[in-house]
Amino acid sequence: MKELSFSTFLAVFEEMFGRELFWGLVAAALLVTLVFVVMVVRERRLESRRFLRAELTAPLGAVLAMAFVFWFTNSGPANIGGPIDWVILAAIAVAGGGGLVMASYVLMGLMRRRRRARAMPAADQRPGPGAARPLANFKKAA
Repeated sequence: MKELSFSTFLAVFEEMFGRELFWGLVAAALLVTLVFVVMVVRERRLESRRFLRAELTAPLGAVLAMAFVFWFTNSGPANIGGPIDWVILAAIAVAGGGGLVMASYVLMGLMRRRRRARAMPAADQRPGPGAARPLANFKKAA
């Protein structure tokens, strides 16, 4: 393991988690990423306020990802061996943080849509584009 390459990362990850769990985690990460991209494309923008709030979950995602790795591999920080282990753990933390940011953004977007749908009147009760506005919105001319 003197060479740092993509196949080295794959080999280390598969050794740590086992083939099934590793590829299951990859599939889950791809699914969250796909849903995130679909939501951004559908809204035609990245809503900055929601994204900023979602970014606040990144440290939690990094800590949870590393805790999951230590729990699953039945090890701890004392078992970290060479430099590749540090690189792998940093990659796990970054992936966990980024994954929770995307998942939080999607969940906040779905919750906002649900609240907005409850607050909107039924489609047949909404005034059309050419409908007259209520007089209460206009000031009386003196």
